Amino acid sequence: MSCVETHHHDDIVELRLARAPVNALDPALCGDLIVALDRAVAGGAAGIVLSGGPSVFSAGLDVPSLLSLGQDSAALTRAWELFFEAARALAACPVPIVAAIGGHAPAGGCVLALCCDYRVMARSEDAGRPYRIGLNETQVGLVAPEGIQRLLRRVVGPYRAERMLVAGELLDAEQALRIGLVDDLASAADVGARARAWLVPLLALPRTAMLHTRAIARSDLVQALQPPHIELARFARDWYRDDTQAALRALVAKLGK
Repeated sequence: MSCVETHHHDDIVELRLARAPVNALDPALCGDLIVALDRAVAGGAAGIVLSGGPSVFSAGLDVPSLLSLGQDSAALTRAWELFFEAARALAACPVPIVAAIGGHAPAGGCVLALCCDYRVMARSEDAGRPYRIGLNETQVGLVAPEGIQRLLRRVVGPYRAERMLVAGELLDAEQALRIGLVDDLASAADVGARARAWLVPLLALPRTAMLHTRAIARSDLVQALQPPHIELARFARDWYRDDTQAALRALVAKLGK
């Protein structure tokens, strides 16, 4: 069974991440997302909505699974390769994609959203527990590669991106809207509909001109995710640093409580 559900709304296809409980990005989910994107485009989708769970869009990479690999650096590298392949598939998709962010989107979840054309995020019904989004890698001892940093810079600007990246800051939905990290807010129940509504006038434009202009405008996004800007070998080496391993295990212990 695929970890990505496909739902059709006329010529708009919704791809819903469906790996309970928090859509942690393991090789199976990343591979299924790549396949689902290919099938949607091949099937004639004019636009795509990428959605996740009702309170967690995606919690990012599956850290417990990655830690369970121990010293198997080849398996670790392959897991990260598949994640970046999924991100590149989103960035290079030939039709517009909207992220319908129904909940939290830290780390890898934020990366997937940044690869989309437009981001609609849910407001939490509990004002005291807002949904958050951002690249919090430094909080767990990891370095966000240059390519990922470029994704954030292109939407929030270089100085604000620097401050967020260095601190590993997660913003609540209202803060994310104010700085342009997300483009719109809606209730959790309306996020998908709002995402589809954004696509409708775009898809009514002369198709060839719109798609060609979009491809030119997004060429920097595609370039940012090429392997030389990710330096996966260095990233994998850093994974095994003592301080990084300690931070990651502390995160897993916290999540288990």
